[in-house]
Amino acid sequence: MKRYETIVIIDPDLSKEAETPIFERLNVLIPQYDGFLIETDDWGTKKLAYDIKKKNRGHYVRLDFCGDGALIQEMERFFRIDDKVMKFMTVLLDENADLDVIKADLAEKAAAAEQAATAAQAAAEKAEEAVETEAPTENNEPIEAKKEE
Repeated sequence: MKRYETIVIIDPDLSKEAETPIFERLNVLIPQYDGFLIETDDWGTKKLAYDIKKKNRGHYVRLDFCGDGALIQEMERFFRIDDKVMKFMTVLLDENADLDVIKADLAEKAAAAEQAATAAQAAAEKAEEAVETEAPTENNEPIEAKKEE
């Protein structure tokens, strides 16, 4: 199986609701052709180097996936038909990608992210407890009032 990267430039004037069918179609199309979507990276709206379809900005999205030539042909056919897609480019990243290794890496990254989130939550709870148990000032007077005396 080969690993590909596709960068798609979508019309920036579309709402999120209008963009959703494009990615829903890709999420159905990739498994249909025995592919595996590794990552979808939304780069946001950026200025284009030159005008495309009389637009000077475009919404960039990067797709990292594994598949074969039939999948690429169908995806590019879909991009050519859809008027919301301004430009696209597919690049071969790895000729012989091992899907099991990629899935293991994804699981490892997810576990590390979950562990980091748990550690951050625990640190936030400790900080909150420290603030709650902080000793009150003497006679409950404001600190500024003590400085003036």
